[in-house]
Amino acid sequence: MPVLQIVVTSTRPGRKGDRVAAWFADKAREHGVFEVELVDLAEVGLPMFDEPNHPSQRNYVHDHTKRWSERVSRADAFVFVTPEYNHGTPPALVNALDHLLHEWAYKPAAFVSYGGISGGTRSVVMSKSLLTSLKIMPIPESVAIPMIGAHFPDANGPFVSDDRLDKAPRGLLEELARWEQALRPLRRA
Repeated sequence: MPVLQIVVTSTRPGRKGDRVAAWFADKAREHGVFEVELVDLAEVGLPMFDEPNHPSQRNYVHDHTKRWSERVSRADAFVFVTPEYNHGTPPALVNALDHLLHEWAYKPAAFVSYGGISGGTRSVVMSKSLLTSLKIMPIPESVAIPMIGAHFPDANGPFVSDDRLDKAPRGLLEELARWEQALRPLRRA
């Protein structure tokens, strides 16, 4: 089975992304097309990019970068669970992307975004340009969750979905599986 990494991009205290990612991971497992891995950038703990060599050389000197390279190399597809910070991409995601180059190439990606009225969609728009420069194929399908606070009746409790949201992951996952299969020969070349 291809490996789908669901990446929690927010690292700040009080975040909600880890609980949104857990909900989406359950939906992905139910779908059954991917082996699902949760990747929490807060746990990965990458410092600001600190490698002396450019990522294109793959000459990593720090253990944290070597571990990150191995982890990303395992993936066949990504779903980035992202909030919107000042109408843009979370800095932890930018930093995680910048640590590597070749490991990202020819893999499809989708987004589960959340936030206020826009549901994090401005973050997605900005992030897609970053992904394409790394040869990641962002697909059009996404899940946007506006007014995220309404899905947490207990501030410290789990993400509470609704019928509309529970249907949204299926189309995203089906399209992501198509792209993963289509891009597979490029990853093997």
